Amino acid sequence: MKKIIFFILGMGLAIGCSKNRHLPKEKYYPFNYTAHYSFTNDTLKIVVKNPLNCPLRISISAPDKSLLDLVAKFGTLTLKEKSDTIIKYYLNTQKEIILKFDSKFGDLNKEIIKEKFSLPFPKNRSYKIIQGYNGSHSHNTVFSRYAIDFSLKINDTVCSAADGYVVGVIKDYEFGGTTLDWLDYSNYITIYHPKSGLFTEYAHLNKNGSFVKVGDTVSKGQPIGLSGMTGYTTVPHLHFNVLVPDRKGGLESIAIEFEEGYKGTELTENTIVKE
Repeated sequence: MKKIIFFILGMGLAIGCSKNRHLPKEKYYPFNYTAHYSFTNDTLKIVVKNPLNCPLRISISAPDKSLLDLVAKFGTLTLKEKSDTIIKYYLNTQKEIILKFDSKFGDLNKEIIKEKFSLPFPKNRSYKIIQGYNGSHSHNTVFSRYAIDFSLKINDTVCSAADGYVVGVIKDYEFGGTTLDWLDYSNYITIYHPKSGLFTEYAHLNKNGSFVKVGDTVSKGQPIGLSGMTGYTTVPHLHFNVLVPDRKGGLESIAIEFEEGYKGTELTENTIVKE
């Protein structure tokens, strides 16, 4: 019997920070799950477990091109919150089986319900918009085009914009830089909002600036972390993004409105907003 166990780490994000320094030697990831597979007596067995409080899509691939038909039969597995799945498949081969796994948040078949979000900082605070929708600096991809950058300073408090579950946390990066190679080295928190099916991201947090961990339940307005300057950015700020599952990149940025009366389309550079 040949058995291989992969400990697969979750999706990386991007967005950034201040001084140009050497890139971190270690790469961190916001969550992890385990995928096991074994091949014995002509039977391939795959076990995948989702430990998160949100749906998770798992795609399976194989470097051996002769196995393309095999992995095509599996397609993408969509696991519900905190669930697992087992697949058994008859396979007549003498080759060594090597499989790879990739993960994406969300269920493409779940109905998305629009909701208004609270501003992601404490009440009676006011901040300037540094970059709004479709900003040329970094809000120009499907993942980030409707993100909003608020001028929070280092160690300013970040709050959850709605009730939900923490499904991703990176907290160990210390620095950032002004070049795009820093894109994947930001500290951030990802929260899933089950009533709407949406995800919110809070990025550029300070080192060890997360008050929460994966699996925590959070309430709207609850302090969840401290703003900072990690990743790809030129100034301290909070990068706030609301996301919906999509078929290509995993998550897609969407336009939103805030309970305080602000529309995302109106939050252009230098606009002042108050909680």
